[in-house]
Amino acid sequence: MSALTAVMLRELGSFFRTPVGWLACAIFAFLSALFVAPQALVPGAPATLRSFFAIAHWLLLFVAPALSMRLLAEERRSGTSETLMTSPASDWAVVFGKHVAACCFLLIMLVPTLALPIALEYASDPDYGPILAGYLGLALTGVLYLSVGLLFSSLTSSQVIAFLGTLLFFVALAFASGTGAAYAPAPLDAVLRTLSIDARLADFARGVIDTKHVVFFLATSTWIAALAVVPLEFRRWR
Repeated sequence: MSALTAVMLRELGSFFRTPVGWLACAIFAFLSALFVAPQALVPGAPATLRSFFAIAHWLLLFVAPALSMRLLAEERRSGTSETLMTSPASDWAVVFGKHVAACCFLLIMLVPTLALPIALEYASDPDYGPILAGYLGLALTGVLYLSVGLLFSSLTSSQVIAFLGTLLFFVALAFASGTGAAYAPAPLDAVLRTLSIDARLADFARGVIDTKHVVFFLATSTWIAALAVVPLEFRRWR
């Protein structure tokens, strides 16, 4: 646990020592305000942030891979992965330490967007149940994006390949669970629909916190992050 904490703190600090972390925060906050504020803060409009949650998870689809692409790929490219392999930290501690750091930074990145519900409070009388549930769904989605990004980052030394691999994976998943499910025969269509991130986020945005959705995001994220250990173990014993 001490090794995991050390890796996590080191990685979290690196997000603030490089322009990538600051740019990610600035771009996410700016685009969120640019696309959402004109819709959510209109006189007479419903006091809700559903438009924010609908757009924010697509923004995360680009921001999260940009954060995760360097987690392990940069270590391989710069040669510091050899130092990690000879350190007291196990591969599990390295992978999950980096994953926890990325998740913590993701939560920090969401903090500036709290200006939206604050502004909504001044403009109207919002229901905070759907807002809190929507933020929970957004955070869980970001954790899943980071897990897949971490896996692709463990497979290559190229940050560009890790970024594109993560992005294309979720684009293909969205197509399969949407258009693909509409044309797939039973029972494959039901299976594909269970993989839909959009449908699960829609429930959160409505204020519905379904434990099945929470378990899906947490279990899938943990399992995928655990898969990122395999390439490290392979290189250690190769």
